[in-house]
Amino acid sequence: MSKIQPLADRVLVKPMAAEEKTIGGIIIPDSAKEKPLRGEVIAVGEGTKDEKMLLSEGDTVLYGKYAGTELEFDGEKYLIMRQSDVLAILKD
Repeated sequence: MSKIQPLADRVLVKPMAAEEKTIGGIIIPDSAKEKPLRGEVIAVGEGTKDEKMLLSEGDTVLYGKYAGTELEFDGEKYLIMRQSDVLAILKD
């Protein structure tokens, strides 16, 4: 259970670690890696009267490259964003 409760149409997402890439045996440093575009929904708001909350805790989602606001809580990095910033839910 998260100690952060998003309000209205916002969701709390924990970004998934970027996959390490190599090119011809050269390891690309973390600073050159792309920002991850996948994450797990940790907590959701209740939605608004105009927009029902479609996401739920535990969903794996895709989001835009510059979506959300980064925050750090208890040593973990999260993004908090509007539901409309989420592009898709990844199904198993």
